[in-house]
Amino acid sequence: MRTSLLALGLVPALLVAPLRAAEPLPNVPVETLDLQRYSGQWHEIAHLPMFFQKQCVGDVTATYTPREDGRIGVRNACRTDDGSMDVAEGTARPAGDAQGQLEVRFAPEWLSWLPMVWGDYWVLETGPDYEWAVVGSPGKDYLWILSRTPTMDRERFDALRERAARRGYPVDELVMMAEVD
Repeated sequence: MRTSLLALGLVPALLVAPLRAAEPLPNVPVETLDLQRYSGQWHEIAHLPMFFQKQCVGDVTATYTPREDGRIGVRNACRTDDGSMDVAEGTARPAGDAQGQLEVRFAPEWLSWLPMVWGDYWVLETGPDYEWAVVGSPGKDYLWILSRTPTMDRERFDALRERAARRGYPVDELVMMAEVD
């Protein structure tokens, strides 16, 4: 009888445990971002569909280079259907109190005074050694899962995808651009 009561006491705890795992996460940029460590080349593992990436079929990279003026040079590249590389050059700048809250533009410099040419770029998470990153936006319409290597471990990817879902991103729409082992 005592075993049965103990088992009954565990049932509510077991039912609540999965609910806790699915609790929403806030969709906010990281408070602290070391731009020197974040700089360099990233490989895109997956992204939400974007009109400006529709020509990309693989080998998607983003390279960030700190500039003397406090901004960051951005170079995005991807392989297209015909095997050529499509490259876009842009600039990122700090955009809020959190260091992970940035804005990026790919429009010409002379248009940089227009607010509409700047897009939100929020670094939501980074690995402890900046070996992976998750980037999104306040409206949850942009999402990228990035890695320093061209592939990502399946367990890591699934965990990042799950946390993005808990932030409200439509992860079922993710477009895979690299191998997940």
